[in-house]
Amino acid sequence: MSTAGPPQGAMAPLGGREPRAAGERGGPRPARVPRRPVHGVLLLDKPLGWSSNDALQKVKWLLRAEKAGHTGTLDPLATGVLPLCFGAATKFSQMQLEADKEYAATALLGTRTSTGDAEGDVIEVRPVQVTEQDVASVVPRFTGPILQTPPMHSALKKDGKALYEYARAGLEVERAPRAVTIHALNAELALVDATKTAINLIVKCSKGTYIRTLGEDIGLALGCGAHLTRLRRTATGGFTVAQCVTLEALEAMTEEERLACLLPVDALLERHTPVMLDSENAGRFLSGMRRRGSWPDMDAVAVYGTQPQALLGTAHTKAGELIPGRLLSPLEIAQSQAQQAWKQEVA
Repeated sequence: MSTAGPPQGAMAPLGGREPRAAGERGGPRPARVPRRPVHGVLLLDKPLGWSSNDALQKVKWLLRAEKAGHTGTLDPLATGVLPLCFGAATKFSQMQLEADKEYAATALLGTRTSTGDAEGDVIEVRPVQVTEQDVASVVPRFTGPILQTPPMHSALKKDGKALYEYARAGLEVERAPRAVTIHALNAELALVDATKTAINLIVKCSKGTYIRTLGEDIGLALGCGAHLTRLRRTATGGFTVAQCVTLEALEAMTEEERLACLLPVDALLERHTPVMLDSENAGRFLSGMRRRGSWPDMDAVAVYGTQPQALLGTAHTKAGELIPGRLLSPLEIAQSQAQQAWKQEVA
């Protein structure tokens, strides 16, 4: 095993500080750390009570990464799969935003809240007289294509402002229903204690689905109302919670072990058809030029160079032309290759 440190790249380091945890105030400012180019995808099991951005900034600090972004927010109430993108991977983060998701959730029956979850104020309490047959009878109504009205406590924007900003000001604005698809829904009645009844939900759904709203709507359909008390994302776009690492585990690791947790950039492109280009065509493709070949029409292509083999970017093909989409820079390619070579050396 090599004792060499992780690759530093050719770019000058940038300053940064460790983000404070949610709710933390005051105290000395953490020491600045040098930043470096880091490329790849880290699958985080987001902890309860952290915003997605808090978690991103914490992991970015732990990796000393120059550039990072997440692939769509999870509420502080939610836990589970949160893919974090670093360096060149941020160019393809939109693909995870578009991906189908899977969730496990619990909705407490009989109580509605202002936010649709346990963080809101109670706005209505109703008696619960619900059977397993009642639950089974409403499931088909929430399976397949459905319409959802976005909750006021959400990041969706209206007239340039997030809906939660209106909600915090005590305002409710009109929201147009949105079409989403529930690919599969399992709902089972569960006793919380002698006086409380809940429904455990397992949901496979399209992008844009609000699980809080789904829980509320199922509760209304049952005649008693409901609010979410637990929400865990178990999968997104082919990534599962079994592949994730926790913040606590990352903090306990060495810097080399943290880097080893990163998946390569093209982990985001597994559903893309690979196309290989020789060195001459690879260089032209990276310059933004279309290439001609015998390819069939394809909407999602991952383009690689062969000398050496490296991801160049994405494209689509039409009428025998390979048309560039998002491209990596030569520097990003070189840094990614150096990072992967180091991981193989220390493995």
